Amino acid sequence: MENSNRTYIGKQLGLDLFNDKGVFVLPAMTLLNAEHIRLLDQHRIFLDPHDVIEIDSVAFFHIAVDDCTTAMEMIFDQIRFSKKVPINELRSEVIPFINKVSEKNDFYGMLSALQSKDDYTYRHNIAVGILSTLLGKWLKLDPEELGMLTIAATLHDIGKIMIPADILTKPGPLSAEEFEYMKKHTTIGYELIRDTVGTDHMQALVALQHHERMDGSGYPFGVQGHRITDYSKIVAVADVFHAMTSDRLYRKASPLYEVLKQMAESAFGKLDPYICRVFIDKLMQSMIGNEVELTDGRVGKIIMILAHDPIRPLVNIGEDFIDLS
Repeated sequence: MENSNRTYIGKQLGLDLFNDKGVFVLPAMTLLNAEHIRLLDQHRIFLDPHDVIEIDSVAFFHIAVDDCTTAMEMIFDQIRFSKKVPINELRSEVIPFINKVSEKNDFYGMLSALQSKDDYTYRHNIAVGILSTLLGKWLKLDPEELGMLTIAATLHDIGKIMIPADILTKPGPLSAEEFEYMKKHTTIGYELIRDTVGTDHMQALVALQHHERMDGSGYPFGVQGHRITDYSKIVAVADVFHAMTSDRLYRKASPLYEVLKQMAESAFGKLDPYICRVFIDKLMQSMIGNEVELTDGRVGKIIMILAHDPIRPLVNIGEDFIDLS
């Protein structure tokens, strides 16, 4: 019976749940995760469709990303204490929701949920996990590779637990000395993941390499593209995109168009050009039908993405069709 309950992960409870002895188990409005399903199975409570509420995707994104962010904060705290990654908690508390979110083709709704509140350090890991999973699907990774990528992406910044808070949350640019210290999160993360039972060396390499760049201008070792793993290249694209579209203590988020333009321009040199192109193409395709505001203040609807220039689509305003390319 356990598997039938598992189909309700990501759904919201419509009523308070009690076991057959009348003991209160879970409150109404709980967004069900793997831990809740285990609890229900222990109490021999088996759900049916009447027990849950289907919520719209935007509400689901916000609840799921908030829950994952809270879980990520607790995982970080555990690692600080034990110096070990609680991989089972990650697999049950976080990964199912990242998979659920990445199944829904509503990029705009997803983006609003990924916007950092005052928890960028934790939310960023969830965002990069979701964006990398989407990108892995678009690159047609097989399910096993995709599962490994999701965990690697969600843990990519895990080394930051050893970086002092006054550097992580500094409300301005880092000094040269502080930046050198910040760079250590890559090697710390590598060692933490490498020493965790149940992880893979490729996942450890993502923590090490996600700031390396194709032209050798990255860190910690300044290696060039042919020495960077494909997983690391995928996570680098997701990492850059979320960092640029998020409000940070020392700068505001850049508009989506500006971010995509900069990413397209840096695809030759910094980021893998093929992976970057797939990300921009698919992201833009998912936005067909959405409203956009042009630089002159007019509002139109995206109706077609042009293969030769995906970030300048065909837009419909009233009777007019405007080719932004």
